[in-house]
Amino acid sequence: MMRFLLAILAAAALPGGELLILHKGGNSLGFYSEDGRLLQTVAVGQHPHEMVLSPDGKLVYITDNGTMRIEQAGAGGNTISIVDIAARKKVGEISLGEYRRPHGIDLDAESGRLAVSTELPDRLLLLDVATRKAVKNLDTKGKTSHMVRFGPGARYAYVSNSGSANVAAIDLASGAVKLIPAGQRPEGSVVSADGKYFYAACRESAEIVIIDTSKNELVGRIATGKGPVRIAMAPDGRLVYATMHEPGVEISDPATRKVVARIPLKHPVVSLGLSRDGRRAYASAEDQQIVYVISIPDRKILREIRTAPGMNPDPVIER
Repeated sequence: MMRFLLAILAAAALPGGELLILHKGGNSLGFYSEDGRLLQTVAVGQHPHEMVLSPDGKLVYITDNGTMRIEQAGAGGNTISIVDIAARKKVGEISLGEYRRPHGIDLDAESGRLAVSTELPDRLLLLDVATRKAVKNLDTKGKTSHMVRFGPGARYAYVSNSGSANVAAIDLASGAVKLIPAGQRPEGSVVSADGKYFYAACRESAEIVIIDTSKNELVGRIATGKGPVRIAMAPDGRLVYATMHEPGVEISDPATRKVVARIPLKHPVVSLGLSRDGRRAYASAEDQQIVYVISIPDRKILREIRTAPGMNPDPVIER
């Protein structure tokens, strides 16, 4: 709970009116005004996939995956780029050595450690941001380790093993792994604000699976439309949002485990970010070079941010 409160306080201290949009195809981080004007780009590693803010909101850590899609072959990259937000400058990187194709990333505010999942081989790395070195590498016991989230108290990390249809609950002290059966191709994930539940979107089986973090057991499913990819939770924990390959954003009630609303979009979307107040969602149609800005209360598109050709926008952070 303390980690969650620290993150909320850090976000509240940040000035508004700026969006960080990761350019998966453009190998850069884009700084945009709230109305969608490109202010500056900062070069990072090749084909970056995910990013996370430092607890104080001053830095952003980015996984330099090196490939555009998890289905593509290739050695990929092996670094985490570090960008200073105020300076709009890359200020360093963390080498992952033999562990390549980093994808998912999360940060524990209390320990200052990053959790990074890699696809080649399938591992979970714990990185110390102060020394910029790996302090642990752990086997995920699965295939195509994709997204990762710290559990409550950072005792466990949860990794979506997309290629083996399970979620790895990894004890970060011992390295012990419990594989929890999930739907087909689990990808985006989120932990509830109270830490009691872990949710993962399963693209191929069209569902969101619900895992009880006290038992590390599957306790429920939410049937969705086609192709849920990334998910996020409302700040009050009452709703779960999911981007869909069947174009749109779905809104689910985790209490009733049902979809309660759907916001249709023009194109399939992957990434999903929320504004700090939870009233706006940012969903990227990377092949069309569009970021949709969506009003959650009004259930409608507020505007479209269009990036330059070949940028392939992916995750978005509001600051």
